[in-house]
Amino acid sequence: MQRLAPLMEEPMDQEEQEQERGGRSRRSKSWKKWIKTQLQFMIIHKKTDVKVLLSVLGCPLFPVPPLSKMSLQQVSSSAQYIIQHFAAATGCKKLERGIKNTFVTGKITMTMVNDLSGSATVNASPVSHKGCFVMWQMLPEKWLIELVGGGHKISAGSDGEIAWRYTPWLGDHAAKGSIRPLRRTLQGLDPLTISSVFSSAQFVGEKEINEKDCFVLKLSTDQVDLTRRSDSTAEMIKHVAFGYFSQKSGLLLCLEDSSLTRIQTPGSLPTYWETSMSSWMEDYRAIEGSEVVIAHSGRTDVLISRFGENLKGGISVTRMEERWTIDDVAFDVPGLSIDCFIPPKEMKMDFHHQDGPNTFPELLDERQKL
Repeated sequence: MQRLAPLMEEPMDQEEQEQERGGRSRRSKSWKKWIKTQLQFMIIHKKTDVKVLLSVLGCPLFPVPPLSKMSLQQVSSSAQYIIQHFAAATGCKKLERGIKNTFVTGKITMTMVNDLSGSATVNASPVSHKGCFVMWQMLPEKWLIELVGGGHKISAGSDGEIAWRYTPWLGDHAAKGSIRPLRRTLQGLDPLTISSVFSSAQFVGEKEINEKDCFVLKLSTDQVDLTRRSDSTAEMIKHVAFGYFSQKSGLLLCLEDSSLTRIQTPGSLPTYWETSMSSWMEDYRAIEGSEVVIAHSGRTDVLISRFGENLKGGISVTRMEERWTIDDVAFDVPGLSIDCFIPPKEMKMDFHHQDGPNTFPELLDERQKL
């Protein structure tokens, strides 16, 4: 049955009624078209957001590699004290003595907060994408992670010679430069790797983090590795990291790293990308059945700034954030061997012959869409 038109409060002839119905029909079609356009934009935008979030937050590498064997005489007295305090607080010496491998599961919630610079494209109500991850590790340089979020599955790993990553939109690809640990392990998750990585750090002072006094250790990627991670269009200018260790508990409360990359294609002006990532670790407690203490939850914020003479709108800033919780940690998982960390055969062959980009490529590809 056709719905009746509403009654008018004043007389209207037949011609006026037909014009009114035609106007309502045109407005209805226009309204439906607008809704359809907005929905299409939201779906496309959401898919792009997921790719960028997974590319940036999913499994980034830390700026510098761990040093498995380093004499404490080579470390400054201040840094030596901080590392020893952290090692005692987390029980990481037990990891070094008797644990062969580690298995970790956790949950994540990623959110894109678009446009802090005030352009027309504003995501007023950011959509969160929930996911989970599984990670295996055998020594700091051998690790494997699988992460699912936003309807996509990505993975990354290292066999001690090659660090690689897989995404559905780019397939398998390797990262050049030194073999670096997964950043997620340094977010209070692997005390042994944290101690190893910061064993070569420089003590730069003190700072208050969340109303707690902290010692600050700084790490910088050396020029040789920056060059190895650059190519003909993307030059990595710097990549530094800071660790904030509680003066009272000795625990790592905050981890920051920032990088600056110069991108220039032939015939164009250079564009600069500055990425700042900050992680706050929470809920430090011992793993069930063990004396090893790790952070069971935390938050990571990312700011990506894009600037250069060729950008008409000035500086473009995009913010992303992730919250994570650790569900389960197990040591010495039966059946986990070195073979579990072997990269795909094609990638291993390509790695020794390619002259392509030295960083995970989709990070720059997806940034162009921000």
